[in-house]
Amino acid sequence: MTRTTRRLIAGVLGAGLALLGTAAPAAQAAAGPADTSVSVGQLVLEPTDRGYAGSLPVTVTYRGAQANYLDLTITEPVPGAYDRLTPVEPCVYGGNQPLRDIYCLVPGGKLQPGERRRFTVNFRVLTTPRDHAMSAPPGRVTVKTGDANPANDTARFSTLFRSTTGSLRDPKPYVRDTLTDASLTVGAATLVRQEDGSWRGRLPVTVRVAGDAAHDAYWLLPTLPAGVSIAGIEPEEACTSTCMVAGGRFMPGEERSVSLLLRAPAEVAPGDLGTGSVQLYAVFGWGGELADIDPADNTATFGVTAADGD
Repeated sequence: MTRTTRRLIAGVLGAGLALLGTAAPAAQAAAGPADTSVSVGQLVLEPTDRGYAGSLPVTVTYRGAQANYLDLTITEPVPGAYDRLTPVEPCVYGGNQPLRDIYCLVPGGKLQPGERRRFTVNFRVLTTPRDHAMSAPPGRVTVKTGDANPANDTARFSTLFRSTTGSLRDPKPYVRDTLTDASLTVGAATLVRQEDGSWRGRLPVTVRVAGDAAHDAYWLLPTLPAGVSIAGIEPEEACTSTCMVAGGRFMPGEERSVSLLLRAPAEVAPGDLGTGSVQLYAVFGWGGELADIDPADNTATFGVTAADGD
């Protein structure tokens, strides 16, 4: 699996794997400059047992001459904060970072002339809830008809984090980590002879993430002894030459255990097969591997043994 493919897997948002433009037909009807408008409320992120979560109310008014789809662009107030639309509509993010633009269609299909439609944009920030209120830079919501001369309207919204004591007063700026802070540990891998003569086994891996740097996913890149190859990962996720850690984004302090599934052909002799290693790294958006605060604990080595059963 190429690194571009890994970013594509991490980059499709919402329910379904449809890129913008394949979710529904493009907007068609001509529209004047006042044919589309959007208004938004305030985004208040509430403390939960998994970071902060909140919903932004959005109202779109369409005054075009005929039914039309409307394009929707959401600019995140916090990197990686976008979660989903309600009602659900597939979305994809753009290449800008760290505050990403999320591209969707206004949910619910075509809007009729004069229709006013309400929906919500849901956000989640995976950081440890604080005992004081916090604020983030304004986000934006833009709608347009998608025509050659589109009618656009943009509304900005403020973002507040409610404190664990329930207050929104005297907010301090939310300051996130800019470098990931992750580590991994591994066990040993023992391959066992199968009925068909081949060898199968698993490598236990534990991943821990300490900070709240924006990321979409963590990946494992194994280097294996000659004759040994990857057969998959449990819990199941995308896995070829590299394997995604299941469960999506991490909370600070969260730890997950997975198993890399290994195999070897029947002609491999029992005994010590050599030493391998696993590298852990994160990705965010369409960028490359993220820099970690301590790369030394992002790689671990392990031994591989093939053992015939009694």
